[in-house]
Amino acid sequence: MTTLCMPHPDQAELLTELCMRSKAIWGYDATFMAACRPALTVTADDFQQSELQIAIRHDRIVGIAQVVCHGEIAELDKLFVEPEALGSGIGRKLFDWSVEAARRKGATIMTIDADPGAADFYRRLGAIDDGVIASTVIPGRFLPRLKLDLAGVRAA
Repeated sequence: MTTLCMPHPDQAELLTELCMRSKAIWGYDATFMAACRPALTVTADDFQQSELQIAIRHDRIVGIAQVVCHGEIAELDKLFVEPEALGSGIGRKLFDWSVEAARRKGATIMTIDADPGAADFYRRLGAIDDGVIASTVIPGRFLPRLKLDLAGVRAA
């Protein structure tokens, strides 16, 4: 059974490493992964300036979601699942939490700057393509930008 709960700031390093392991499933090389580390790092500010949730299975953290709200627009900043737990429903559970967290903060749209490998996951959950955005990590790289109308999403 998977449960969701708020993480503690002292778990930030563990959460960062989970994000790194999850990102690596797409086959990126060490140089790319090192460049991604700052963007995937969970910081003390994240606990103050965003909504965070972790998934726990068998007393182990197996997923994280982070939502940053700016009025009516929410950003799904992080949604990562341990590689061995992919396909188990944890990502969907964290996504549903993210939708509800954004709604609670008054957002009506959620944007997702997705890894190209993860974009189809979000599309299956109702997100639609909304162009591309330049990577903040790798110059010249562009990521799919997706958006989700929060009024039209039903939780699983």
